[in-house]
Amino acid sequence: MAGNTAQASTHTATVTLQGDREIVITREFAAPKHLVWKAYTTPELIKRWWAGERGEVTLAEVDLRVGGKWRYVLVANGDFEAGFHGEYREIETGEKLVMTEVFEGMPDGEALDTVTFTEVDSRTTLTMLVQHTVPEHRDAHIGSGMEGGMQEAMDRLEQIAISLAA
Repeated sequence: MAGNTAQASTHTATVTLQGDREIVITREFAAPKHLVWKAYTTPELIKRWWAGERGEVTLAEVDLRVGGKWRYVLVANGDFEAGFHGEYREIETGEKLVMTEVFEGMPDGEALDTVTFTEVDSRTTLTMLVQHTVPEHRDAHIGSGMEGGMQEAMDRLEQIAISLAA
């Protein structure tokens, strides 16, 4: 089975700025989209990838329905706690998620995330459009060092999705 021989890649996500309020993140995974979706939306799997190498996810709550809430908390390198939460606005199982995202350290900085999953030849491309309400929030997001942690998290997400095929 192709999933058993898939090789994970590292740090291959691209981050592109669109206009003055949007971030686009794109990452290809060596796994079919149903496995990437499962790893992306299952609390016990989220705990294994979402913090990347930056710490430990201590809470991953997912109420995967329109109007349902999500919340993740991580303890970064054992001493700094960071929480994020939001609400699901649109769900097309295995295809698309639209949800709000709030970093609890900046509660007025709500963003709208649209995540799509497309598959070609058992490989999945995840595309995330993050839409901020004002340029300052987008700039703070980019300036937070998010890209390094996101690259690590996406690498772990791919490893977990590949492992689910085994």
